[in-house]
Amino acid sequence: MNSDFIIGLAGQAVYTVLKVSAPMLLLGLIVGLIVSIFQATTQIQEQTLAFIPKIVAVLLAILLFGPWILTTLVDFTFNILNNLYKYIG
Repeated sequence: MNSDFIIGLAGQAVYTVLKVSAPMLLLGLIVGLIVSIFQATTQIQEQTLAFIPKIVAVLLAILLFGPWILTTLVDFTFNILNNLYKYIG
């Protein structure tokens, strides 16, 4: 294993983490923006109002994108273990 392999593996890991976390982050961002616009138009300044819809949105995103997330992580893990097996064996 040389340094190029390790750097490439770290790059793949960062890319995989960003790809897997993107649906939850984007949905939370969109819901937070909608709640903020609602609070600004109705002048309701309750700080805890934004948390519940974001939590529900993230949980729904996990339920909807869970199989895809699991498949992506399993594929990444399989590729890591396969590459390690090639270098060791």
